[in-house]
Amino acid sequence: MASDHPGGRPPVPPEGLPDGKPSYRAGNGAAPLLEVRDLVVHHGQLRALSGISLTVYPGEVYALIGANGAGKSTLLRTIAGLHHPSAGIVMVPEGRRLFPSLTLEENLKVGMSYARKGPWTIDRVYEMFPWMQERRTQKTAQMSGGEQQSVAIGRALVANPRMLLLDELSLGLAPVIVQRIYGMLPQVLESGITILLVEQDVSQALRVATHLQCLLEGHVTLEGTPAEVTREQVEAAYFGATEGSNT
Repeated sequence: MASDHPGGRPPVPPEGLPDGKPSYRAGNGAAPLLEVRDLVVHHGQLRALSGISLTVYPGEVYALIGANGAGKSTLLRTIAGLHHPSAGIVMVPEGRRLFPSLTLEENLKVGMSYARKGPWTIDRVYEMFPWMQERRTQKTAQMSGGEQQSVAIGRALVANPRMLLLDELSLGLAPVIVQRIYGMLPQVLESGITILLVEQDVSQALRVATHLQCLLEGHVTLEGTPAEVTREQVEAAYFGATEGSNT
């Protein structure tokens, strides 16, 4: 059974998750890649996050779900260092943030300028997104939103990060583009990169996540693995309704 207590952590079966998703929880002895403890964040006088805690282990897809305004992006931006927390400890922001005057390949080279050693190169990004090869000299300002999102992901990958922060992958994109982008996540995981995903689209998040946390008005309302939560629990946590209520 999933925990609906903030910071609660239900046990994970040692055999792992359904559909071939392995368990990467603390039981395998791995050290956490990211820890957040009792995080409080304010926007002026407004408390945006209240006592948020989470732990992300290597190899996970940890999904943060919730409606618009729930505090998901504030949490991700705080983890990325773009917001300063009022209290608590924090152990790719929304928007593509590309250089529009640069070409596709030049934007990828920007990512390589601060890269760690690792398996991701520009050529490997071209293998994952074959359309990029023939359009590598095109300015990103001339590309669609979905194409820009793909370039932004490619630029992050060539830096060979330990963790990839993905904020609202499906926001404003056509469903076919969303499916294409989500389709590349298994390759990212296989390369050893952990993913922290913020997503309003619950169905997409549940398909790829190994662990999820739902936020509502800056509070944790549900936490667990996709195998441990029911659709009814997710809907109740997402909208703030009492489970089983018809109102």
